[in-house]
Amino acid sequence: MGSPQDHAYRLLNEYANGFMVSQVLFAACELGVFDVLAEAREALDSAAVVACLGTSSRGTQLLLDTCASLKLLKVEVRGGKAFYQNTELSSAYLARGSPTSQCNMLLYLARTTYRCWGHLAEAVREGKNQYLQAFGVPSEELFSAIYRSEGERLRFMRGLQEVWSVAGRRVLAAFDLSQFPAICDLGGDFFQDPLPEADLYILARVLHDWTDEKCSQLLQRIQRTCRPGGGVLVVESLLAEDGQGPVATQLFSLNMLLQTEGQERTPAQYRTLLSSAGFHGFQVNKTGAIYDAILARN
Repeated sequence: MGSPQDHAYRLLNEYANGFMVSQVLFAACELGVFDVLAEAREALDSAAVVACLGTSSRGTQLLLDTCASLKLLKVEVRGGKAFYQNTELSSAYLARGSPTSQCNMLLYLARTTYRCWGHLAEAVREGKNQYLQAFGVPSEELFSAIYRSEGERLRFMRGLQEVWSVAGRRVLAAFDLSQFPAICDLGGDFFQDPLPEADLYILARVLHDWTDEKCSQLLQRIQRTCRPGGGVLVVESLLAEDGQGPVATQLFSLNMLLQTEGQERTPAQYRTLLSSAGFHGFQVNKTGAIYDAILARN
């Protein structure tokens, strides 16, 4: 067994090289590696993948072998030659033809989010998002970078749909929503536009974008428009009450610093926001997935 120092150094290298793993995943998605292998009727060698993608032999071989080491691909050696296939993970989430594909979200992370994370130290110093440094967009224009082209806007919207293709069922099953005949999933400019009257308003990955003041403003607008006996369903990744985890949610919160003016919150913080806007009957369901659900009544 290695010494504690050996373990610590391995862990340090794992963390330091994490960005390389992300880029392997992003590049393989962008190039269409998983799509080519999904469409093939049999395992392919690197030469066949090169012929389909029009990529370099050396680069493709290195990428395929790294994907195999990361368990994104299966590899079998026959006659001294390696043949590659998708794993269950890549078949389900990385091939574009899969109903649970996450490719658009991954490419959004690669082209927008990743660029912001190069400025994390500046974000911590300044306490604000890094759109100006990453894209030349004023920090108060939260969606200008995401919508900087029609292609990027569509990729982001499709990416959100992909996330809910995996996480949505568990979130919507968190509470019995049959008591709410008219349900409104809020999007658009909900700070300015009139809100439609409904029995339940869904705020999915919305409140984490905004300051407490803007969250309160939005929740008060909803409370005034909501039908009697109605409510609001908040879908977010919840921090532990002490703020010390889960790690994924803490990383999401740093991402809110880099890309928005908001943060991830604890259940108690959401309770405060909702109660101050006039909602009661606060319920939390930890779904066991990436996103949790909160239900509060008008």
